[in-house]
Amino acid sequence: MSLTQTYSAVDGYATSEGTKKYVDNAIDNNEILRSHFRSFDGLHLSSIGMGTYLGEPTSDDDDLVENAVYESVKSGSINVIDTAINYRLMKSEKSIGRAIDRLVKDNIISRNQIFISTKNGYITNDGDYSSIGMMEYIQKMFISTGLIDPSDISSGYHVLNPNYIARCIDKSLMNMRLNTIDLVYIHNAYEGWYADIGKNEFYESIAKVFQTYERYRSNNKIRYYGMATWTCFRVPQDNKEYLSLEDMINIAEDIGGVNHGFRFIQLPYNLAYSEALFLKNQNVGSEKGLTILEACNRLNVGVFTSVPLFQTRLLNAKIPEYSGITDQVLKLIQIIRSTPNVTAPLLGHKNPAHVKQNIRIAKIPPLNEVEFEKALDILSQRPL
Repeated sequence: MSLTQTYSAVDGYATSEGTKKYVDNAIDNNEILRSHFRSFDGLHLSSIGMGTYLGEPTSDDDDLVENAVYESVKSGSINVIDTAINYRLMKSEKSIGRAIDRLVKDNIISRNQIFISTKNGYITNDGDYSSIGMMEYIQKMFISTGLIDPSDISSGYHVLNPNYIARCIDKSLMNMRLNTIDLVYIHNAYEGWYADIGKNEFYESIAKVFQTYERYRSNNKIRYYGMATWTCFRVPQDNKEYLSLEDMINIAEDIGGVNHGFRFIQLPYNLAYSEALFLKNQNVGSEKGLTILEACNRLNVGVFTSVPLFQTRLLNAKIPEYSGITDQVLKLIQIIRSTPNVTAPLLGHKNPAHVKQNIRIAKIPPLNEVEFEKALDILSQRPL
């Protein structure tokens, strides 16, 4: 096993000019609505993205994910692709790499038209070496080489050692055949460590991770970084799993200055997990009692949301019709993507029928402010 194998990488990264071209092509060639797209930091991003968490590390699912990425981007509906190095034991990243290579070679897009994010921190093995288990892989690749110590692995199977984070970025670049990744998150960092260390020690460790990300930014290997989270931004301030977003931004600014790269977070948000919209657990400067979405707005942080369908568990929920929408999937997606300060929910789809179903939302206008408030009133009348 070697991390230094040669591969042909696609050059470039998402740019304002490139993502605008994607929008213009989507409108002209695919009849996608301009209102389907959002702007953040000069980038023009689809109001739904594609996630790649679900599936098995099999060749059949490799093909399904690759083709789903290809068709999602080709449709003009999605130019945001999200993954993590541990998803399907690195095989989701590899499927994305093959899809991007095909999209570029088929002259459907250029690299600067799509925004690609990944995550690192969790330990993982490589699904292409199926005979080597996770702990054996970590032992051979990291512990026996002296890059990390066994004590660097938390009880949640998470690593914050900068050596590990750096190698993960290198491997993600290789897996996806890219010269630059648009966004890298530290993956469930506090969730993976709060049971083992105190908050001050965590802050010291996360600062070293941010230093690594800033170094990779300076070498143009990544453009942005952030935190992909599960609970830390969705619990009250007195909860042991709570984190302050402002504290994280202050650490990033101490390391990278005012032009630091911490510009995105990811967290669960759906009709069952609604804390992002309602829980007032964040402070920014003198403003107290903000929701995480409001805090992100104040701190210039973009928000991608996960599990909009609650991994299909909401598909059978009794959800009232609103704004004339009767389709269950579209009802679930529309309220999330129309939420103020949400850049895009990330939809996990790989079955061709599900891809076709999900991308229909690109031809439906998002809710305006009045429609969104009315929809909230309707949805709040009936428990899920």
